[in-house]
Amino acid sequence: MTSRPSSPRLWPLYAVNFFMADMQSGIGPFVGVFLQERGWATGLIGTALTIGNVAGMLVTTPIGGFIDSSRNKRLWVVIPGICVVLASAIILISQNFWAVTFSQVAQSLASAAIVPAVTGISLGIAKQKGFNALNGRNQAFNHAGNMVGAALSGYLGYKFGYVWVFVLAAVFGAVAVACVLMIPARAIDDRQARGSKEDESKNPPAGLSVLLKHKPLLVLALALAVFHLGNAAIVPLYGLAAVSAGQANGPTFVATIVVIAQGVMIVTSLVGMQVAGKRNYWPVILVSFMFLPIRGVLAYFLSGWWGVVPVQVLDGIGTGLQTVAVPGMVARSLDGTGRINLGQGAVITVQGVGASLSPALGGWIAQWIGYGPTFLLLGCFGLASMALWLAFGAHVKKY
Repeated sequence: MTSRPSSPRLWPLYAVNFFMADMQSGIGPFVGVFLQERGWATGLIGTALTIGNVAGMLVTTPIGGFIDSSRNKRLWVVIPGICVVLASAIILISQNFWAVTFSQVAQSLASAAIVPAVTGISLGIAKQKGFNALNGRNQAFNHAGNMVGAALSGYLGYKFGYVWVFVLAAVFGAVAVACVLMIPARAIDDRQARGSKEDESKNPPAGLSVLLKHKPLLVLALALAVFHLGNAAIVPLYGLAAVSAGQANGPTFVATIVVIAQGVMIVTSLVGMQVAGKRNYWPVILVSFMFLPIRGVLAYFLSGWWGVVPVQVLDGIGTGLQTVAVPGMVARSLDGTGRINLGQGAVITVQGVGASLSPALGGWIAQWIGYGPTFLLLGCFGLASMALWLAFGAHVKKY
């Protein structure tokens, strides 16, 4: 098996990355304005999103371990697809607090499984040597799917109402399931997919303890958790601020926010792939942290349509770099342990602590002191991530 497999194996994988967009970010940006129009306060919206995020956070690491041991990697894309369809259906049927919360739990389960699953499939096809290039192209297709999905959601929401936003999410999930089943099971090397090089009968994969002793992984996870504690709330709060001030229509404004960021991410992910291929992932991740404080300042001074482009371009650069560098660094640092997907799940779990707390933190702070000061406070978390990344650089610079 070569490090660059033939195109019949790759196009179904690229299609999965394109249509899996709603399994990762999903309907989250639209849920906030959808509920706000139905009389929900920002604090309650943030709380419902946080409960869903915490549920996803708790299962992400175990799911990564299951994917390592599974001999049917494609199944772990099928399950998220079903969860996305359920999440879209539930929130349309009822806007009761617990129904909405349950829909966010289903969405979070999908998000928890999809990244390690696609990482494992990609490693199984391309092996470690070809993973960086394949992952960069995967992310480009994924961001393109997010951009197209957001644009369609904005149009459908504006023309026909929010129902069609959630219907579209369900369709994307179903198509992703169909595409992953087009990837031949024999094209995925299960041993390469989990990063095991040795004869596993003599050297079984290390358990969870390998992650607790792996300093590069711990530094990466902590820095990402701090970053996402500030970053995750900015997009939904920015949309809420504009809509509540009457500066924009809900669906089209949120769609514009997502489209701009994802369009930038397409280019940024390919650039990040090239930089990582020539050097390593450490400087790519450092640069990604730099954009959050700048973004917080811009969000403070600019609101509505005036601030959409610069705020979201910066989000696209920072997040686009991370979508390539984080899975790549985890795969490279854990190569040979047989626990790459467990490591992917663990990193997502820890950064999910920050991301899951962010909507509630940002929502309640905005309710108390207003949107502008909240953006400044959230931006400061990027500075903290940079400080951590530099302070513990000795553990991560070689990756």
